[in-house]
Amino acid sequence: MNIKSILYISTNDILKITLLSVFSEIALFILTKLMGNKEMSQLSMFDYVIGITIGSIAAEMATSLENNYLEPLLAMTVYAIIAILISVISYKSMKFRRFIYGNSLILLDNGELYRKNFKKAKLDLNEFLVQCRTNGYFNINDIQTAILEANGKISFLPKASKMPATSEDLNLTPKITRPQINVILDGHVLTENLEHTGNDLIWLNKELVKQKIDNISDIFLAICDSDNNLSIYTKKDISNSHNFFD
Repeated sequence: MNIKSILYISTNDILKITLLSVFSEIALFILTKLMGNKEMSQLSMFDYVIGITIGSIAAEMATSLENNYLEPLLAMTVYAIIAILISVISYKSMKFRRFIYGNSLILLDNGELYRKNFKKAKLDLNEFLVQCRTNGYFNINDIQTAILEANGKISFLPKASKMPATSEDLNLTPKITRPQINVILDGHVLTENLEHTGNDLIWLNKELVKQKIDNISDIFLAICDSDNNLSIYTKKDISNSHNFFD
């Protein structure tokens, strides 16, 4: 076999893999549309496994140089049909839905931690405390109820005394606010962002003088809020090595 024939075969293989990749991508798109669009956080364990399996079959089909691409396509279709059937049955049957997707588990309620539910969910207490902190609850006593949802996320209900008061509670009409805008990032002035706030470099320099900042390169982050207040965070070349949570 000469070099030209080898190059010819390689070119054909590349073309075939390219076409199969496009075909598998189209098939994946159609099957995903049929199964329904869900965010990653909404996927159940069953949906996740089905998605991975179909994706693996599609990848194998795309890289297969043999003429057996119809078999992987059939397998992908069967998996998709099973997922659709389970979704339809789950919609109609509460018991079946609980069997497939699981139940919500109360982890904490009214000051009580339910150890059996922690064991059933295979959830470590330290992991639960991390979830509390990442959701803004550094004091577990501020939580009235914590529920592990079927999708693996934990929902928190704060105690009534810890719930933030709304403008409706106070009979107030709040003014419209805008998101804070970064005007300095790691020592660099973001000119377009600064102009978007309605300010210029002259205003910025005056604000820096007010806050006794001599060099812009010393600023790690500066943000401007809806009231035109400039908040500045300077660079600190030190680390906080204290770990309060282990």
